[in-house]
Amino acid sequence: MLNPAHLRLGVNIDHVATIRNARGGDHPDPVRAAQIVAAVGGDGITAHLREDRRHIRDEDIARIQAATDLPLNFEMAATDEMVEIALRHRPHAACIVPERREERTTEGGLDAAGQHNRLAPIVARLADAGIRVSLFIAPEPRQIEAAMKLGAPVVELHTGEYAHACQDPMGGEAVAAELKRLADMAALAARNGIEPHAGHGLTYDNVQAVAAIPQLAELNIGHYLIGEAIFTGLDGAVRKMRDLMDAAR
Repeated sequence: MLNPAHLRLGVNIDHVATIRNARGGDHPDPVRAAQIVAAVGGDGITAHLREDRRHIRDEDIARIQAATDLPLNFEMAATDEMVEIALRHRPHAACIVPERREERTTEGGLDAAGQHNRLAPIVARLADAGIRVSLFIAPEPRQIEAAMKLGAPVVELHTGEYAHACQDPMGGEAVAAELKRLADMAALAARNGIEPHAGHGLTYDNVQAVAAIPQLAELNIGHYLIGEAIFTGLDGAVRKMRDLMDAAR
C-alpha cells in the first residue's frame, strides 16, 4: 500500500522571468507567479539564480521571499558568489546544481562523488547558516553515498532520463528501468536518513508514476507548468498537477 503522506509540490518560476527578460521591463513578474502558487496550494517556490542571470535576477530573490510565506528553494551553482548570495538571503533551502553557461537548462546531475572536496565546505557553510542543503544528483548509488559523506539532508533525483524515455513510443522497457532506478535510489536515500525529492521534465502525462514512489517527499516542476499556464493560467496548471500527484498517492 502506498504511503498516504502528502507529497509536496515545489513550483519553479524561472521561466516567468525568462519571458519577462525577453522584452526587458518588469512584466510578467515572477513574484506574482509565486503569489499565485501560494494561493492555489503549492508547497514551495524554486528559483535558480544562474551565473548569467538569464531568468531570475538578484533583486527577485528578496522580492519573492517578501511576497509569500512559502519556503524558497534557491537553486545555485557551487560557486563562492552564489554561496555569499545564499548566506545573505537565508532561503529555506539551497539546492546545489551543476551549471554550464552553454546549456539551455540544467542537464544531468551534480557529480557529488567527484567534487567532494569542493562541495564539503559549501555544504558546511550553508548548513551552519540554517539553510537546508539539497544536492541535485543522478539516481545512482555512488551519488547517494557521496551525499551521505557530505552530510546533505536532502537529495533531488534528476528525472530527465525517465522523462526522455517517456517520450519514446517504443520506450516501455527504458521507462520501467528508469522508474526502478528512481524508486531504488529514493529508498536508499531514505534508509540512510536523507530526504529524497525528484524533478526535471515532469509533465501531466508522466508525473504519476514518479509521484507514486512512496519515499519521495517533494517534486519540483517548472518549465512544463509555466508552458501550460499560457493556455490554462498558472492557477489551473498548478491545481491540475496537484490533483494528479494526490491521486498517485
